[in-house]
Amino acid sequence: MLEGIIRESIGKSDAKQLKRDGYLIANIYAKGVENINAAFKQGEFIRAVRAKEALTLEIKVGDKELTVAIQEYQLHPVNGDIIHVDLRVAVPGLVADYLVPVLTTGTPKGLKNKGVLIMSKRRLRVRGAIENMPSNFTLDVSGLDRDQSILVRDVEVPADCKMMDRPDVAICGVIKAG
Repeated sequence: MLEGIIRESIGKSDAKQLKRDGYLIANIYAKGVENINAAFKQGEFIRAVRAKEALTLEIKVGDKELTVAIQEYQLHPVNGDIIHVDLRVAVPGLVADYLVPVLTTGTPKGLKNKGVLIMSKRRLRVRGAIENMPSNFTLDVSGLDRDQSILVRDVEVPADCKMMDRPDVAICGVIKAG
């Protein structure tokens, strides 16, 4: 369980002070749930996200215990640190859009033919209730040759979920090495 603090003041100077103290600024929201402005220790947040097995994460902010999914995050443009994160409360039965991570397995055969594997989309937007959401999409790329790709329409989605990305968008592919 990841523990955070509630931010009383949401001003810019307070956010800067929290960031200097090693905190990550977070907004927690969902339809029908009051928005919470929170902050988490940056190192603890990253460890909790890497250790999670499902799409959701258990957090405690103040006296509230919530199950949340990462909706969006912002990275620092120079050093790549996470500076802000939006967390959506996973309300059971509520249909919403979630970003589901994409993982790849295998080595593409196109790499032997001077190709390079390119990941165009690391997360796919899926609409559905949180209990029907997959924890990730695992794509086998071992069959990809040069100039071949896996499109959004090639991915299997659970019955009660709907893919929100355009079907003709490439997720990953092998291109000719320059």
